[in-house]
Amino acid sequence: MSLRVSIVVGNPKPASRTRKIAELLVEKLLEPGTYEASVIDLAEHTDEIFAWPSEKMAQLNTQVADSDLAVFASPTYKATYTGLLKAFLDRYPANGLAGVTAIPVHTGADFTHAMGPTFTLAPLLVELGATVPGRGFYLALSQLERVDEVVTAAAAEYAANMTRVGRIATSVRS
Repeated sequence: MSLRVSIVVGNPKPASRTRKIAELLVEKLLEPGTYEASVIDLAEHTDEIFAWPSEKMAQLNTQVADSDLAVFASPTYKATYTGLLKAFLDRYPANGLAGVTAIPVHTGADFTHAMGPTFTLAPLLVELGATVPGRGFYLALSQLERVDEVVTAAAAEYAANMTRVGRIATSVRS
């Protein structure tokens, strides 16, 4: 059975560089053929993101909650994630992401807000019940010329953390 992976992109511009970074992270982290990934580019859902209730948004929220791995990616706005991503995450109840391994990702102009995904987005994901396997991933524009190297290093760090947790899982009482 393939892993279910969701990539949720909170950039107000569709098909953004932030989306490409999140997709690349998943490609570097997981073995080809072991997962099925779907991308939810929230810029394509601005007409419904603030509609309550919304059957379409409820379906997208359920899809993410049923994922094994979810990457939540946002450009850095005012030292944090976008309101678009926050509006999507606000639809979850407490523990709405229980059982999901979640990786927070931010992109930004420089390293001024490099702690953003760890300090702002990771705590929200944990509050929603997700497991975050390490600090958030931040990519600055100055790193774009060596993006492959930077994303590969981040994927290796997440892989090491997840592997260690996986070893514990074999001994956990059911």
